[in-house]
Amino acid sequence: MERKYKKVQASRVVLSQLMLPSHTNFSGKIHGGYLLSLLDQIAFASASKFSGHYCVTASVDTVNFLNPIEVGELVTLKASVNYVGRTSMIVGIRVEAENIRTGIKKHCNSSYFTMVAKDTLGNNAQVPGLLLSNLEEVRRFYNCVKQVAVRKEQDLHEVQFDYKSEEALKNIEQYNAKLELST
Repeated sequence: MERKYKKVQASRVVLSQLMLPSHTNFSGKIHGGYLLSLLDQIAFASASKFSGHYCVTASVDTVNFLNPIEVGELVTLKASVNYVGRTSMIVGIRVEAENIRTGIKKHCNSSYFTMVAKDTLGNNAQVPGLLLSNLEEVRRFYNCVKQVAVRKEQDLHEVQFDYKSEEALKNIEQYNAKLELST
């Protein structure tokens, strides 16, 4: 069976929303949890649009809060699939906030969500290959390749690292931590 490929453009989704007082945290800025909800929604839309399947969030790989978002600003989220595996996709999301009175925009957040395609029975479904059309898409793709490799290395470290060893327990002293094990 011939593998099907889709361009990154097939996954692009843009969502804009005005930030209201009901979206704020105790300091009067837009609550990070509210923004995470919007990020999850657009990651779902992007991955589902690209794959043609219902998609679920497998992991939130990176969420960098760069600048606070104020009440009254227009927030725009831009998402696209940057990388695909067999059944998974990494969706990159950029968040900008615009002061609608002055027109000044600021980059507020960059995020990467790993989404998995599901068939009608809830099993993982194969996704199309990714057709890269320009060098910016190639850069984003390779950043995700690196991200996947780092995640695999972290998982391997978690399995292999002996945190109970004498050396590991002694090394705790070099951090801002103190060891008082109860028996």
